[in-house]
Amino acid sequence: MKRLLMILIACMAVWSQAKADSILNNVYARHVTSLNGSWNYIVDPFDNGYYDYRLNASKDGFFRNKKATSKSDLVEYNFDTAPLMKVPGDWNTQDEKLFFYEGSIWYKRDFNYTSKPGTRAFLYFGAVNYHADVYLNGEPVGVHEGGFTPFNFDVTDKLKEGANFVILRVNNERRPEGVPTVNSDWWNYGGITRDVMLVETPRVFVDDYLVQLPKGHYDRIEGYVQLNQKTPDVEISLEIPELKIQQKLRTDAEGKVTFTCKTKPKLWSPDAPKLYEVVIRHGDEVLKDKIGFRQIETQGKSILLNGKKTFLRGISIHEEAPYRQGRVFSKEESVVLLSWAKELGCNFVRLAHYPHNEFMVRAAEEMGLMVWSEIPVYWTIHWSDPETYKNASTQLKDMMERDKNRCGIIIWSVANETPHSEARDRFLARLAAQVRAKDNTRLLSMAMEVTGTKGNISQVKDSMSRYFDIISFNNYLGWYGGTPEDCKTRQWDIPYNKPFFISEFGGEALQGKHGDKDERWTEEYQEELYRNTLEMYNRTEGFAGTSPWILMDFRSTRRQLSGIQDFFNRKGVISERGLKKKAFYVLQDFYRMKKEQEQAKK
Repeated sequence: MKRLLMILIACMAVWSQAKADSILNNVYARHVTSLNGSWNYIVDPFDNGYYDYRLNASKDGFFRNKKATSKSDLVEYNFDTAPLMKVPGDWNTQDEKLFFYEGSIWYKRDFNYTSKPGTRAFLYFGAVNYHADVYLNGEPVGVHEGGFTPFNFDVTDKLKEGANFVILRVNNERRPEGVPTVNSDWWNYGGITRDVMLVETPRVFVDDYLVQLPKGHYDRIEGYVQLNQKTPDVEISLEIPELKIQQKLRTDAEGKVTFTCKTKPKLWSPDAPKLYEVVIRHGDEVLKDKIGFRQIETQGKSILLNGKKTFLRGISIHEEAPYRQGRVFSKEESVVLLSWAKELGCNFVRLAHYPHNEFMVRAAEEMGLMVWSEIPVYWTIHWSDPETYKNASTQLKDMMERDKNRCGIIIWSVANETPHSEARDRFLARLAAQVRAKDNTRLLSMAMEVTGTKGNISQVKDSMSRYFDIISFNNYLGWYGGTPEDCKTRQWDIPYNKPFFISEFGGEALQGKHGDKDERWTEEYQEELYRNTLEMYNRTEGFAGTSPWILMDFRSTRRQLSGIQDFFNRKGVISERGLKKKAFYVLQDFYRMKKEQEQAKK
């Protein structure tokens, strides 16, 4: 018995390390079959379908989809009669009993499959929050941790002709060693929150590619194409028809080609978000993408887009669905949020505090919005835990891999509001080095905090500043300390020859609640706070942009004030019902003025 137990535990250890394959680049351009729709689900707060309490290991869990074969069989679950839930979608807003639920839920979907010679098949998930155990036809496929990045598994040898079924155990319990950790200021939406697809590729296929302007150059396009196998002497063609580029290349011993094309493309910018069709061919495989070309850099205390000084007229956005609440998962809902940003006069959005869905990033690029993209290294991460670092590093890698061809992304961010310590500095310095090693064409930053105030002078000082291109910090003068009136005399000590960016400021207001400008929770208070804050930063040298907190009111379990918050963070300039508050128009006027000033200097 002891020997059997040891074997069982060893098998579980191997299974727990069965991680996802490398992410398929530009997945929507491939041959895909959607597995979205209605999935059966079983709520399992004690994880009875996963653990045998006698062995503390999996025995005959729900993933096997065991069925009764006679009237006397004891089977205490049944997916076939279980309720249905829409995928993609969070469970919190689909079943009122699950509004606050944190734990495990099992999902099951049946589908048919017909194999094709010379084809690989991948099971792809846009995101699952937070931990996913994936099974196909009752056998384990792999696991994934992290709620906001895509993952996929090669299931070519696990699929059957005809009927198949996929089962997921999804667990969204907050853990101290997780990324994010147990404390956050957004709703912990659980579930399969983005698209699920079966993706088919050739046996040897284009696994990855990069097409971009090299740093500092406007007269060439460079990049690479990588096959999934180290197959030499394979022909790859690259086409950018509008630029009359057509190159035929042959892979090296690593199955990779690199290229340089002499050309001067029209540059992408918020005023002219030009994207070119790029076509990569490998045998019968054809991948198409829309790619733009731009340069982003800093010079002293200025940010330069395509060599010209630019002010980042931004707004922060959570991946919260307008009107209905819950996780955004469609392009249509992404466009609603981004259209509000455009109406504000934005040329920039901070997609906080985690990688948003691919539709959001691509739509922002198409609409002429520069993007800040970040990982959920948020507040009090376990800085000394190697597994926590590995988790954060993997999420950073996956975010950058998915979106490295998106020219709209101009800033990678590695953290938000992290308390100072030596352990934190080592953790974040390693993440910064990871970004630098992979990408020198974008800016690097994090959202810092103000370190102290003496009299009417606030200081921004962080040992991490030497790693970053932009000094970005959050400050809520007038809301968390002081009053809006204090902004009129506040001065700033920012001892760096770098541009500074206000990644967050603001205050809460219940839309429709009115009163004097010194009355909390009213639109007038928020309006006055916005007006005074913008004037304060605008008179400070090096002010290069801002992304106030936040576009729209969003769900947060921390925000409990009855009759005002009701589990919403009310810092939005737009309510969850799409109604604009008075602060919206203050910000809109400020951005109109900044744009006019910028145009006058051209």
